Order: sequence, then C-alpha cells, then structure tokens
Amino acid sequence: MAEAFDYRELDELIHSRIRLAIMAVLISVDEAEFTFLREKTQATDGNLSVHLKKLEDAGYVTVTKQFVAKKPVTRYKLSRKGRKAFEQYLDSLESMIKKTRATKA
Repeated sequence: MAEAFDYRELDELIHSRIRLAIMAVLISVDEAEFTFLREKTQATDGNLSVHLKKLEDAGYVTVTKQFVAKKPVTRYKLSRKGRKAFEQYLDSLESMIKKTRATKA
C-alpha cells in the first residue's frame, strides 16, 4: 500500500485561490503591473491588494512603485524565494496526485 499524502505539506500561503492565481501569473512573466494581475485574477482592487501584501510580507514577491506620466504604477515580480516556494507547492500537489492514484491501484 502506498503512503498517504500529508496535506500539511502544501504551502498554506499559496493555497488560497487568489494567491495561487497571482503566483501562477507571476511565474509566467518577468513582472506584472497591478492592473494586469487584477485583470488576470478577476479580483477587486482591495482583495488583490490584501493578497499581494501577504505574498510580499512572506518574501514571495517584490514590489516596485514608480510614476509614469504622473500616474502611479506598481509592478510585482516573483522573488527567488517565491519561485522556489511555488515550484515546491507544485511538486507537493504532484506528489499528492501520485500517492492518491497509487492507493486506488
């Protein structure tokens, strides 16, 4: 019998739907503006801001703020720590699926 998967191996911070969506978008681009992330995640400004702040506080994303044509522009990028955490999260999911399939066989 295959060993059971321990769901506690999943990173709680990433496992939230919006934060997972943010991480999935950021892993595929060099950096993304707030408006691009809002469009891709379909989150409200406030909700997206809260989730981005949690990822920033954890060191998973870096933030750059500047003015372009007198308008504030905020850009987000996965940090090295964030990239590693996301890859580990995906590995844990893959392991969970494999272990689940093995127990069915």
